[in-house]
Amino acid sequence: MSDQTVSTVFGIDLGTTYSCIAYVDEFGKPVVIANMEGDLTTPSVVQFEDESRIVGKEAKNSAVLAPAQVCELVKRHMGENEWRFNYNGFDYTPEEISSYILRKLADDAEQATGIPVKDVVITCPAYFGIAERDATTRAGEIANFNVREIINEPTAAAVTYGLQNEQDQVVLVYDLGGGTFDITVIEIKNGAITVVATGGDHTLGGRNWDEAVVGYLADQWMAEAASEDDPGDNEETLQDLWMRAEVGKHALTARKETNVVVTHASKRIGIPLSREKFDELTSSLLEQTIAFTNATIQTARARGYDHFDQILLVGGSSKMLQVAERLKAEFSIPVKMFDPDQAVAKGAAVYGRKLAIDEKITIKVAELTGQEEERVDLETVSTTIKEQAQQEVARDSGLKLHAVKKYNDMSVTNVASHSFGIIALDPRTHEDIIYNLVLANDQLPAHKTENFYTEVAEQETVELKVLENKGTENVLRDLTLGEEIGNAVLHLPSNLPVDHPIEVTFNLNREGRLHIVGREPVSNVSIEIDIETARGITPEEAAEAKKRSSRLVIS
Repeated sequence: MSDQTVSTVFGIDLGTTYSCIAYVDEFGKPVVIANMEGDLTTPSVVQFEDESRIVGKEAKNSAVLAPAQVCELVKRHMGENEWRFNYNGFDYTPEEISSYILRKLADDAEQATGIPVKDVVITCPAYFGIAERDATTRAGEIANFNVREIINEPTAAAVTYGLQNEQDQVVLVYDLGGGTFDITVIEIKNGAITVVATGGDHTLGGRNWDEAVVGYLADQWMAEAASEDDPGDNEETLQDLWMRAEVGKHALTARKETNVVVTHASKRIGIPLSREKFDELTSSLLEQTIAFTNATIQTARARGYDHFDQILLVGGSSKMLQVAERLKAEFSIPVKMFDPDQAVAKGAAVYGRKLAIDEKITIKVAELTGQEEERVDLETVSTTIKEQAQQEVARDSGLKLHAVKKYNDMSVTNVASHSFGIIALDPRTHEDIIYNLVLANDQLPAHKTENFYTEVAEQETVELKVLENKGTENVLRDLTLGEEIGNAVLHLPSNLPVDHPIEVTFNLNREGRLHIVGREPVSNVSIEIDIETARGITPEEAAEAKKRSSRLVIS
């Protein structure tokens, strides 16, 4: 980064069904950048051609005619080891396919702004675990980005909201996207944005509402046509049903009834779809979001938050009329639609601007204090030095001092999306248990040290088997509730007695990445591991994907 300028860090909302990209413009305003088709959002759909990839609206429209060439909903498979999309006999990972979507967004943004897209902040559902977050980072790296950070979607939306509404308040961000659902309680206070609690399901979203309509349309066609030939069994008809179901769903936000035409087996039948029927078909899905919301509110209350000022609706699917109606009926909290399609990307861009300004201030503090940049901690820098650094960065970069201070002073505190623990032996029952050192919704960064003990005298090794889980307690007795994400072996010095302490430390950083230290305290023998999940794309696959991607035309 130049000494005189603050680099542009783009914010990318990499969505399940739609994606968009934003930046902070020369006036300090977060702006979503239209794609080459003139739309502010781009369908997260990829059509495969031999030497190119078509991303967006054209690919989505081609799904009916060439379903074997079109990949949709790839975000739902991020971090999955086994999932691949096969085209022309070759398997493509979710990370590589996501990189095509990212490149389309970046190429169009560069065309529109003239600014190369290199540094990015990419958003993900709050409920993504380590594997999914790593996969999102790798997708960005395959697209040749410098991924500055992965930030939770509801947190990004709250950053946008907090920038516009500076009064202290506690908000619930109800984020119902095309393929994911998050509910997050966030406190906005004195410029600080603090996540209190979060919950959700990254396989629940507007696509599930579409699926309910698809099933209904197929059943109604069979009844009207007096046929046992299920339209859902035909690949081309099914693709058409998906598109018509989505169009019908959107129509019901403006009118009480619409007519959906289903064509199959040379029979064209118009099927009425009322808002009442739509609500009936999808009520169980909506109730799942209400259950998550209630659970997250209870978690927030257990942490001392009893009053909630606002429910913010973000995510395209939150525009369904049933959502606001049901939330108002369930909770005595004002409900507000908040820039549902763009708030997340804008918040990521604002957060990216903060990272860029923080970097400049860190460099300046290092110059003023004679420290190495790596050792500068802006949280502990004296007010005098910090203000001087802010003034000099504003002067050197041509930015207003109040803007530099606003971004630099903004703090964003997240929480752990999952619990993390190790396999330990219960001394009472002598059974293996999961002992969680970090619990879901603990504030990040989280640092926790616990002592465990050798099982036998002269024990030679200790295995640190690390598990990610959705438990809410320190001890889980059902080992199947955890998913192993890493392990390491600590070799012990000789002649240790039984019940000798072994110190285990978990450090979970603000992005949700885990670093673990196992230590024998007498000899100080230790082992350190950074959790790099084995799920998802391998480093070798990522390198090959990057090579392939560089040779492809993305449009």
